[in-house]
Amino acid sequence: VMENSNLSLHTWFAAFLLMSATKKGLSCMELQRQLGLKKYDTAFRLMHKIRAVMGKRDNSYMLKGMVEYDEAYVEKAIDAKLKKQLKRGKGSQRQVIVAVAAESTPLLDKESEKTSRHCGFFKMKVIPKADAESVDEFIEENIDKKSVVFTDENKAYVHVEKLVETHIKVKSSESTANEELNWVHTAISNLKKNLLGI
Repeated sequence: VMENSNLSLHTWFAAFLLMSATKKGLSCMELQRQLGLKKYDTAFRLMHKIRAVMGKRDNSYMLKGMVEYDEAYVEKAIDAKLKKQLKRGKGSQRQVIVAVAAESTPLLDKESEKTSRHCGFFKMKVIPKADAESVDEFIEENIDKKSVVFTDENKAYVHVEKLVETHIKVKSSESTANEELNWVHTAISNLKKNLLGI
């Protein structure tokens, strides 16, 4: 990713650190300011090269074990005049659908005997629709066949049990969000905060 670059190694490593260490997202303007770059275009290209490499790394592994899955509806960047003409809410043209999956390993505290879950890797990908075909394609590409997948009771998950070892459907409720699907909802929340930060 750094081949034939005119930027110093220090600038590249500082960019790696800034992009990976911040929890709330980092805009191109802020990256330009932090690195002391003269042109916005340089910061923009640098940021997108790093994002492309991060995406390639994410494609190199499959999620395994116990995996939580859900979708998020995320606002996309649209011209202000056009945005007012489009409807709001679920299924709006103002939003994109993002498939989100998170590894969720159960842990037991020996002293208190309380169980909790540890998050491993997670993956996100924009999908065209929240239908069975799109969900199946995402699961086949990103989740190991020997995994246990937790989802809510969405009708789009009708074929999931054929794609993995076990498919567990849980009712959507506040306790579900905090327990069975905790990490996938945390990832969705972080995604939205990250985009607001940018």
